[in-house]
Amino acid sequence: MASSSSSSSSSLTSESYQLWNHDVFLSFRGEDTRKTFVDHLYSALTQHGIHTYKDDEALPRGESIGPALLKAIFESRVAVIVFSENYADSSWCLDELAYIMKCMEERGQIVIPIFYHVDPSDVRKQKGKYGEAFVKHDELEYQNKDKVESWRKALAAAGSLSGWVPEHTANGHESKFIKEIVDTISHKLYSLVSNEDEPLIGMETRVQALKFKLEIGSGGVLMIGIWGVGGGGKTALASSVYYNVSGKFDNCCFVKNIREKASRYGLEELQENFLSAVLTQNKVKIGRVEEGRRLIKSRLCHRKVLIVLDDVNHIDHLKALAGSHSRFGEGSRIIITTRDENLLNAHKVNVIHHISLLDDAEAMELFSKHASGVYRPTEDYELLSKDVVSYANGLPLALKVLGSFLCDKDMNEWKSALARLKELSHDDILGTLKISYDGLKDIEKRLFLDIACFLGEKNKVFAMDIFDACGLYPVIGVKVLIQKALITISGCTFDMHDLVQEMGYNIVRGKHPNNPEKHSRIWEKKDVPTIWAMDATKELDKIEAISLGSYMYDSLSHHNRHVISNMKKLRWIDWSDRHASSLPKNFPPGELCCLILRGGQQRQLWKGCKSLPNLKMIKLQFFDNLIVTPDLADFQIWKNSRFLIVHMWRRFIHRSDAWKDLFI
Repeated sequence: MASSSSSSSSSLTSESYQLWNHDVFLSFRGEDTRKTFVDHLYSALTQHGIHTYKDDEALPRGESIGPALLKAIFESRVAVIVFSENYADSSWCLDELAYIMKCMEERGQIVIPIFYHVDPSDVRKQKGKYGEAFVKHDELEYQNKDKVESWRKALAAAGSLSGWVPEHTANGHESKFIKEIVDTISHKLYSLVSNEDEPLIGMETRVQALKFKLEIGSGGVLMIGIWGVGGGGKTALASSVYYNVSGKFDNCCFVKNIREKASRYGLEELQENFLSAVLTQNKVKIGRVEEGRRLIKSRLCHRKVLIVLDDVNHIDHLKALAGSHSRFGEGSRIIITTRDENLLNAHKVNVIHHISLLDDAEAMELFSKHASGVYRPTEDYELLSKDVVSYANGLPLALKVLGSFLCDKDMNEWKSALARLKELSHDDILGTLKISYDGLKDIEKRLFLDIACFLGEKNKVFAMDIFDACGLYPVIGVKVLIQKALITISGCTFDMHDLVQEMGYNIVRGKHPNNPEKHSRIWEKKDVPTIWAMDATKELDKIEAISLGSYMYDSLSHHNRHVISNMKKLRWIDWSDRHASSLPKNFPPGELCCLILRGGQQRQLWKGCKSLPNLKMIKLQFFDNLIVTPDLADFQIWKNSRFLIVHMWRRFIHRSDAWKDLFI
């Protein structure tokens, strides 16, 4: 059994937590271990859903590591250092090590050393091969003695940490040794993730209860359904258990927001992404759902897997992804979260776990945490707090949103909000959540609805550029939405609870759920045929933003693109159409702020100079046939350089001077 291998200084602050973009950074000497031990370790980590950074580039002798590598180290929660025989020969490795030890001291980064066929004391004291390496470094770096000394100190510090020695672990069996390392890292990451929103009030007892039903370690394949009302904490419970036990399985996968993704992208793409995630491999192409079912069974029937299928609302989702118990290997566990108990009964799951809502004490604790920043309400607000908590009915999401909404309000505003709650039925969850939305400024409401409809789980940097181009002042706006518990930032993407997103959808649809031409935003595949079928004279002035993915065009006529020209108030469009050979006449509209086009067959986007005074961001991708750049002389983009222009095509004959320095 290896010794406990870790080191970290102070606990992570919430500010620094948001900067962790990688779970693990691997530091190693390529010629020693790249194709052997490190390759096996990397595969094991990624198969367990641990996001691992492994640099595969060899740096020429004498060159220093670049900013991208330093950034990767800085943004990693855990650094694993593989000290091999020739590790100290590389100045690159030693630069990495010195920076890792700095991050350990200053950021609380966890450092795990692995002494791969080297004596820890040789590393610590620079003896043996490590001593020989420093004789050379002293000669080569004679003018930079400070750097060599920093390397020595880093080796001494890292060599003193409790680490892993393969000869002393699992009787020298490398595969078992790697499994122990992965299990240890998995548990450490779970504790970090658990601390992000600490304390998860009432969660520990609920996790233990569900783990008991999972019967981890016993044979057979079990399917467990977590059933309960929306906003009751099903996803939070599944996530907590997933990170707690994932180290005990060969492969793991957490599929979020299945209801939303199946509706937007279809079951085939859901199957493709599912297999890619669980097997940590490049995306496979699936033509039909039945083909996907067979492929899932053939790939997973001999693997012990842990899979979470989150927010399932149709039996077809389970048939496509879970199917029968025989699809998975011995010891596998499939966890399903849903609001529909009948769905679980129809699929014949082994166990239905009814989510338990918060009791009065837990509910008050959670509400007070978000309403006042402390865990008990102040005396003046105690009675009001009890009334609000009563209307939240033990729902964690409602308590969090209401608390965040009321935290900066005075007593009169509390009373007003309470009066509004009394007009709602106890079952009106969306109405309860909408109180927080109603308290936003108009520009913040627009920002929230854009994220809900289009940019949830999209790259944050890209989304912020769009918001900036549309004049939504996203830096302050996003901060407000986070403070109001309407959105979160997960890694590099925006995220929100499915009920909050559903509330956003309902706001956009308003009193016309079946008339998408009256909606301000178009994002759903089912609404596109209705829009596409509109008469050429139909005004579509209500629509201000639209996302048209190539997957939406399966059953559409390619001759009806004229409807886009009727959207006179359009401020941004994200349009993917690999079949397009030309853009509609009178497109783009004059009020457009952001233009994103992908994959058309056009040789020229438009002729002459377009008057687009509001356009501040343009992104063109995969235009292989484009030979003439648009005339952008009148674009506002030239007057405001902070907005990005990205364009990729392989050949061109003519381009205007404005584009000459912008090709990537």
